[in-house]
Amino acid sequence: MRMTVFGTGYLGATHAACMAELGHDVLGVDVDEAKISALMGGTVPFFEPGLEEVLRRNINNGRLRFTTDYKEAATFASVHFIAVGTPQRKGAYAADTSYVSAVIENLAPLIEGHHTVFGKSTVPVGTANQLQELADRLLSTSSDSSLPASSGTSSSSLSSPDSLSSSPGNPPSPASSLDLLSSSPDATSSAPSIDIAWNPEFLREGHAVKDTLHPDRIVLGVGRCEQGGVEEIAREIYQDALAAGTPFLVMDLPTAELVKVSANAFLATKISFINAVSEICETVGADVTKLADAIGYDERIGRKFLGAGLGFGGGCLPKDIRAFMARAGELGADQAMTFLREVDAINMRRREKMVEMTRQVFGGAVLGHNVTVLGAAFKPNSDDVRDSPALNVAGSLSLGGATVTVYDPEAMPNARTLFPTLNYASSAEEALEGAEVVLVATEWREFQELDPAKARTLVNPGIENPVVIDGRNCLNQEAWTAAGWQVRALGRG
Repeated sequence: MRMTVFGTGYLGATHAACMAELGHDVLGVDVDEAKISALMGGTVPFFEPGLEEVLRRNINNGRLRFTTDYKEAATFASVHFIAVGTPQRKGAYAADTSYVSAVIENLAPLIEGHHTVFGKSTVPVGTANQLQELADRLLSTSSDSSLPASSGTSSSSLSSPDSLSSSPGNPPSPASSLDLLSSSPDATSSAPSIDIAWNPEFLREGHAVKDTLHPDRIVLGVGRCEQGGVEEIAREIYQDALAAGTPFLVMDLPTAELVKVSANAFLATKISFINAVSEICETVGADVTKLADAIGYDERIGRKFLGAGLGFGGGCLPKDIRAFMARAGELGADQAMTFLREVDAINMRRREKMVEMTRQVFGGAVLGHNVTVLGAAFKPNSDDVRDSPALNVAGSLSLGGATVTVYDPEAMPNARTLFPTLNYASSAEEALEGAEVVLVATEWREFQELDPAKARTLVNPGIENPVVIDGRNCLNQEAWTAAGWQVRALGRG
């Protein structure tokens, strides 16, 4: 099936490449010409294991292309995915959905016939219905105009001289039954129309390719009663996953929108719960890791997301729980989500606790001391430093006067951009040289597999028993202690 994907950031680029991997003909669309150029060259502008191989394979076989031209997208396919960002608004908790609306505003005036738009972006509940109203209004205005619908023009910043029409190097692939239907004379000669559906993503950074190709569930939110065809299209898109037994859940638009934010809110709550218990453990001398193991055997609870430590970060959980609170307030149900404020507060306190533990090593002040922070990404197998607990801690220590050296296997370029005043090492060994205290802030396997005896030879030789603060409870405490280290950790009093 032919389809477009609007937005080529983390979600969009992954979805576009993986849809092509499933055999669809895909056109990725973005306003960022530099990003489009990189993708067309087979380069993914972020780190995600396995994605670049999928991208290159499908560019080479002709199933995947990219453009900045909305008009090209409108004529390429009648099935579209919205995968643009919904960042937190500046100075507010609410999500900024302007990029989502912009897709409809630019696409609607250019279409002919019937088109289906699947939203994948995480949005406040009610957004899909607002987009449907927007599309209907734009199409109504367009039909009242003396200009034909196909004469709409896109912004010059979206124009591209390249076309995705078939060429000797890129012959058209066989059309699916739905492609033939959408390109039939009856379909294209009818008044233009758009159906908005919602198909939220459930990607885990570091596992996004697997999560797209082999999802654990597919959620589809539909609006109008006549949207039976939307489900048919979705079933064809995901036929491989459905054949493998993946649950396919059809529901109304508001429910589908709430599924994603509710899932993220629950995960954030579970993380903050164990971190709240971690604060008690630190007070009474208990071990939160053993506690988590014990309660994790209860099948009603489970062990996943009970990893006490620095807490969550990244571009999803923090901004999504804040947007959920904001939207609840807009709807007059603010009391329902007030507990998320404490979830957020607990999460931020863990960062402050690690900074305080570092100060305590030096008697209360870090001024003039050398601190090594292992980790910059908010989680391993990612180069995402958005709202990274590791960088937040490193930045706070730097502001306190410490000389902070950071190393991360993948996130160094992004970290340098965000915190240019920190020192950056090219390896873990280089980062450890001369350190007076070492903080493990991201649980990369590389850090878990460090030789504590060798590491001790690299740090400041004037310190008899150097301190390592395990912010992720990922080190083998016994091995590090045996090598002469003082091991301190969050939640292990």
